[in-house]
Amino acid sequence: MERQTKTLIILFLIAFLIRVGFIFVSPIKIWDEAVYANLGYDLSHNPFDYSVANNGWSDFIPSGGEYGWPKMGFRAPLLPYFLMLFYFLKLDVLIPFFMPFIGALNVCFVYFLGKELFNEKVSLYSAILFSLIPLHVIYSAKILTDVLFTFFAVLTFLCFWKGYEKGEKRYKILFGLFLALTLLSRYTALWLMPVFLVYLLIKNKSFEFLKDKYLWYGALTFFAIILPWFIYGYFAYNNPLGPFIHGIIASGYWGGTQPPTFFFEYWLPMFSLTGFALLIAIAYILYKREFLKRNICLLLLWFLIFLGVAIYMPHKEDRFVLAVAPPIALLSGYFIEKIKRKEKIILATLIIASTLSLGLQFYTNYNYYYTDSNECFLKSMKFLEGVDRKSVIVTDESAVVYFYTRLETKFYPSPWSYETLKGWMKDYYAGRELYLLIGDFVRPEGKYNQIKTDLDSKAQKVFECCNERGYSAVYKIIQ
Repeated sequence: MERQTKTLIILFLIAFLIRVGFIFVSPIKIWDEAVYANLGYDLSHNPFDYSVANNGWSDFIPSGGEYGWPKMGFRAPLLPYFLMLFYFLKLDVLIPFFMPFIGALNVCFVYFLGKELFNEKVSLYSAILFSLIPLHVIYSAKILTDVLFTFFAVLTFLCFWKGYEKGEKRYKILFGLFLALTLLSRYTALWLMPVFLVYLLIKNKSFEFLKDKYLWYGALTFFAIILPWFIYGYFAYNNPLGPFIHGIIASGYWGGTQPPTFFFEYWLPMFSLTGFALLIAIAYILYKREFLKRNICLLLLWFLIFLGVAIYMPHKEDRFVLAVAPPIALLSGYFIEKIKRKEKIILATLIIASTLSLGLQFYTNYNYYYTDSNECFLKSMKFLEGVDRKSVIVTDESAVVYFYTRLETKFYPSPWSYETLKGWMKDYYAGRELYLLIGDFVRPEGKYNQIKTDLDSKAQKVFECCNERGYSAVYKIIQ
C-alpha cells in the first residue's frame, strides 16, 4: 500500500472517530436538524413535494405572500434529498453518521487540494489542522448543511485549479458540476462565485478566458444540474429564481442582527490557535509579497471575499463561515512549512491546542445539553410515540416533536385559549385525539403559568415528568 494511501486512511479514520464522538454531545436534535431530517423523511414518501403543506408540521415560516408558508425553497435541497435516500432505503439509523463521514472525507480532499496547490508536506499539515478545527468538528456531528457545503466547496476549488491552472479540460466541466452541487447544498455558494471571476481577471488581466469553450461547457453543466431547481421555483413561486429570492428574504426576517465584529469575537473557539496562525501567515505573505503567487492569491480571495460577505450580512452564526476553514488550514499549513526548523514544534503546538479546545467544547456542550429539561422532553416524546397515530400534538416545538413522533403537530392558539382547543376538536379534528405538550423547555408567549393552570383544571393529564430541574407534561384535550 502506498504511503499516501496509508496517510489518507489514517487521516480519514481519526477525523471520522472524532466527529462521531461529538454526536453524543447532545441527546436531542436542535430545530434546524429536525427540519432537514423531516424534509428527508417526507421526500421519501413524495420526492416532488418540497414543502410542509401536507405533512403535519411547521418551520415557523411567516405566512402571507409568495414567499411564506408553506414553501420550503429558502432551504437548499441537497441535504434533504440525500437524507431522503436513507429513509427510502430504511437506513435512517445511519443518518447520524452521514455528516461525520462527509466531514472526514472533507479532510481527505483538503489534503488533495493542498497537494495540488503546494506539496505533500503542506497538504499533510493542512489536512491535520483542518481535521481538528473545532467549528468543523462540531458541525460535522449535526444534521445541517454547512459541512456538506464546505465539502463541495473544496471539490469545486480542486477542480477549478486542475482545470484552469493545470489545463486539464475535463476538470473545467467538473468545476461546473461541483459548483452547482455547492449551490444546492447552501445558497451562500453565491458568496464564493465572485472568487473565481476575480481570480481569472487577475490571472488573465482581461476577459480572454471567456473564449475558452470548456468554460462554457462547464457553465452548461452547472445550469443542467440547477435546472430542476429552476423548474421547482417556477411551479412553487411562479419564478425560476423563487427559491433563491425566498432565501434572501428569509435571511432578513430570521435570527436578528449581530455586529460586524461577531466572528472575531468567537474566532478562538471557532478555529483554535490555527485561526491565529492564519493571521501570522497573512502577515508573512504580505511581507514577502507572496500574494502574487497564484495559489496564494486564490486562497486569499477565497478567505477574504467569503468572510467579507458574511461580515456584511445582518444575521450571523458561527457556522456561516465554516467555508473559510479550508483556506485557513491551507494557508496555515503553508506558513508552518516555511518555518523549516520550528515547523514540527509549531504544528505540535497547534494540534495540542486544537485537541484541548475540542475537549473543552465537548465538556461544555455536554453539560449544556444533558439537562433535566431535555431528559423530560425526550421522555414525553417516548410517551407520544405510543398514542394513536391519528393524534394531533399541540406544541411550539413542531419540527422537533414531528421528528421524534411522526405525529401531526399544531402550534398553541395565539392568543392562548382553552376554548379554542375545544373548537379545533369540533371543527377540524373530529374523531381524533388532541394532546397538548408543555414543559420548561418552552414557554409560549410568556403565558406558561396560565396555560398550565387551564390545563390542570380542564384537561386530562396523561403524562408527567418532574425532575429537580426539568418538567414536561402531556394533556389530553377533553371535548
